[in-house]
Amino acid sequence: MISKSGQPSNKLPCSTACDLSLSYGPAMAIRMDFADYEAEGVLHQHPQGQMILALHGAVTCRAESGVWIVPPDCGVWIPGGVPHSNQVTSNARLTYLFVEPGAAMLPDECCTLSVSPMLREMIHRVAELSERDARDAHVDRLVRVMLDELALMPSGGLELPVSDHPKIALIAAALLADPSDRRTVGQWAEHVAVSERSLKRLMVQETGLSFGRWRRQLHLVIALRELAGGATVQQVAGDLGYESTTAFIVMFRKALGATPSRYFADRLLSAERA
Repeated sequence: MISKSGQPSNKLPCSTACDLSLSYGPAMAIRMDFADYEAEGVLHQHPQGQMILALHGAVTCRAESGVWIVPPDCGVWIPGGVPHSNQVTSNARLTYLFVEPGAAMLPDECCTLSVSPMLREMIHRVAELSERDARDAHVDRLVRVMLDELALMPSGGLELPVSDHPKIALIAAALLADPSDRRTVGQWAEHVAVSERSLKRLMVQETGLSFGRWRRQLHLVIALRELAGGATVQQVAGDLGYESTTAFIVMFRKALGATPSRYFADRLLSAERA
């Protein structure tokens, strides 16, 4: 295990970590403040699995199978060898945890994971350690327990499934570029030159969601990223094409069980205690 502190650079640490060598144990942690970093990371991969935790702001992780958002008090797991890129908000403060292959029983697919307060404290403790500390037997026990706890964390639902099917990919790219686009599934079917029935079937087949549920999930992922980045609820509601702020808040509360203000207040409080 090696711990490193972030120094100003013009690239994301995750994009420069492709050749990590965890010489002293099964895991290493890096804590980063992104005010001085580029917001967009290049597509990359590394042999280690990567867990990304957000203390403040948010990071959006993109891989072949989906898009994941990491708002405060959540984490996303990226298995080793999976090509991915990370886009962070300018106010982001993140902790990266890299785990050697086979060091913990973790999912073999990208997913969001709930992170208990105890596990968060463990990860942050590991991020504070020096290279010399990594040789300590007590630290080794701490890392082993941390990895055992990580393997017990339940997966979350902050994922937007995507597909490389040309017609679904075209719709996804258009809506990611302009999430306020309110074309119906029938209008999108005409746009990609298939029947409405065929598009409905294709959407479920490729993403596991109906078109309406997929678009709501898209709005949720974008909303979490923008709100964590400092946008107001009114701004986000308008950018997503909602007729009113109230309609957006209703959607958000149905999906996550709290209004945007309460959702972020609870998570920021938890993160600040970490």
